[in-house]
Parts: sequence; C-alpha cells; structure tokens
Amino acid sequence: MSQSSFKASFRVAFVDTDGAGVVHYSNYFRFFERTEEEFYKHLGFDFTDFRKRGLWLPRVEAFCQYKKPATYGDLLEVELVVEELKEKSAKLSFKVANEAGDLLALGYLVIVVAEKQTGRATQIPKDIVERLRPFAKQVL
Repeated sequence: MSQSSFKASFRVAFVDTDGAGVVHYSNYFRFFERTEEEFYKHLGFDFTDFRKRGLWLPRVEAFCQYKKPATYGDLLEVELVVEELKEKSAKLSFKVANEAGDLLALGYLVIVVAEKQTGRATQIPKDIVERLRPFAKQVL
C-alpha cells in the first residue's frame, strides 16, 4: 500500500511560548490539530462537514514525546500520516521539525467518529475513508 504524508508549516507565535521562552508543551497538541484541519481542507472537507452529518470527532487518546524545544519565531513543519484507519476511528501521527530539520516532537491523536445525538461511535463516512486511504499506513 502506498503511503503519503501531508505537511503544514506554522510560525511559533509569542502566545505559544511560556516564561522560559520556549513553546509550552500543551501547544504541540494545537499544532497537531491545526495540521489536521489543514489536511482535511487539502482533502476537500472540514469539521463543518462532519457537523452537517450529525457527527463529531472526539479524541480518545493523545500523546506527545518532546525531543528539542521550539522558540518564538521558529518556522515549524508538521508532518501528518494516517497511522491506522479503522471502521470508526483513525490514528493520526505527527512529526514536528524546525527549519534546520531538527526533530522537535513526535505524537499522535486517536480520533473516533461519533454521532452527536447519542455520543456513540459510528462508521467513518465512505467518502471520507476514500480520501484518507492514500495517506494510511494501515487500513483495518
């Protein structure tokens, strides 16, 4: 199975940093979600499309391993791969690097598609699966 990745770049804003002048650990999850949003736009849909279908995308697991600090003004490149694509969920993995190519962080989000009314997990819509499939390492 061929696998592609998606990349997005973001400049570290002052608000992303803490008192030590480095990116606060929690903001890496914001970088992950911003990259996820750009990825969906690239594929031709967005979070609104899920809401219109009565669906939402709760995160059931989030992980980040920090390698090196990022600081104010750094240009970050965030690479996204669909690690696993299952019937009702997807695991998106992220790699964050700076302009010099230094690895700053690795992480992932496990996202479930759920019905807004019941909160129960449901199948990922087929049209979305087909758009995600070229980026998936594993389709289960």
